[in-house]
Amino acid sequence: MTADVTRLIAYYKSPLGRISRTLVREQVIGLAEDVSGKRVLGLGFATPYLRFTMEKAERVLAFMPDRQGASAWPREGPSHTVLCDPLEMPLTDAAIDLTIAIHAFEHVADAEELMRELWRITAPNGQLIVVVPRRRGIWAQRDNTPFGQGNPYSGGQLDKLLRDHSFVPEAWRDGLFLPPVQSSLVLKSTRLFERAGRILAPAMSGVICVRARKEAFPAIARRKREERFVRVPSMNTATARHG
Repeated sequence: MTADVTRLIAYYKSPLGRISRTLVREQVIGLAEDVSGKRVLGLGFATPYLRFTMEKAERVLAFMPDRQGASAWPREGPSHTVLCDPLEMPLTDAAIDLTIAIHAFEHVADAEELMRELWRITAPNGQLIVVVPRRRGIWAQRDNTPFGQGNPYSGGQLDKLLRDHSFVPEAWRDGLFLPPVQSSLVLKSTRLFERAGRILAPAMSGVICVRARKEAFPAIARRKREERFVRVPSMNTATARHG
């Protein structure tokens, strides 16, 4: 089931939502490195993680799936949000230097078609950052957060999906080792959980984060979509009949 935008907004306003955003954003910023002059796209519900790109990037767009719904972002100034079908994004070929996909892959109906579309819109040597719930992680087992919705991934599944569609993984990071509970005791011990999790159970993180680079040639061609033409019969104007 796709998490709708009102629930996503409510989650990120909660104490657990604010903490998880901080922890995941640290991994995203580390993977993104320097975004100066880049054309950046946030896909899914990535706006809680895009603020760091606003000042340095050439432009920043936030595409939200039509099934999810959209909210205006940022709060100040013109909105950068676009409501669209992620499998047919309103962009020209090679239009984006960096895509940050969060709450996207686990909700899309056809991940392979999404990868083909991402390859199309990504500039040569452009990059893709993907954040997905880890299949074995506790966050994927609990449905009280957005990371417990949709289809989680293992590291091997994500690696294969990327490589099969001409994106080469360059760097991997893990995040969210704290339990997904709205407990003040747990939230106060966030850093302790993160440090202990990385040492004792690195394969049990809540999310997998990866940065991949686009290869020059697509491994799999996009599916050709059939255009449908509807024949409209010619009709003469008719007058009403009176019985």
